[in-house]
Amino acid sequence: MIETIQKTPEKIVLITDMEICLANAIRRSVNEIPIVAVEDVDIYKNDSALYDPIIAHRIGLIPLKQEKLRGSKTPQLKLSVVGGEVLSKELGKDVAYEEIPIVLLGKNQELELVAKCKTGFGREHSKFSPGLFYYRHLPSIQISGEGEKQSELAEIYPKVFEFNEKLKVKNEWACEIDSLDIEKFRGVEINFTKNLVVFIESWGQIKVEDIFIEAMGALKDNLTELSKELK
Repeated sequence: MIETIQKTPEKIVLITDMEICLANAIRRSVNEIPIVAVEDVDIYKNDSALYDPIIAHRIGLIPLKQEKLRGSKTPQLKLSVVGGEVLSKELGKDVAYEEIPIVLLGKNQELELVAKCKTGFGREHSKFSPGLFYYRHLPSIQISGEGEKQSELAEIYPKVFEFNEKLKVKNEWACEIDSLDIEKFRGVEINFTKNLVVFIESWGQIKVEDIFIEAMGALKDNLTELSKELK
């Protein structure tokens, strides 16, 4: 069972009854998805206040769209700017976000470089990671008796509770409250079910739903390879 609770271009929230060992295997497989990122930066001119290695490091962490870059053997991004704020869009249309600041140039200062890309995996470096996959157990919240009067909880945790004459649960899946934090509020009890709340976040290289699909594919490939080795 998989139920989509929330979905945006950058994030998906699911509720599932999958075993925690499978969820953890998928989580680890996110770093097995091939992703194109900047590997080397050749800087030909840098009049800025930042050293070359700092510029290169910043550019290396800019997420890149994968559609065209994955099909190219040696993709390169060029940048040549004189004066003003240098943003990621100066590297071309293959950047996932155009407004990431790189450096601020003074009047007549120049920055010229070529960024060379390669395909890698998140297990090698975070710049090759497409995003995050994490989870927690789905809480079950019970409100009884005196707990219905605890309006303070709706003020402290508006994503979880709402108060309209009496306290009600708004979104159990959004609850991140520790059971110790809730002890002082009589009549409110939190337990945890076997189901999982799964969060998938994309950093822009690929669609958030593709992170789940490609992680599953990577896990399947690794299991197939393991099966061959065992035979």
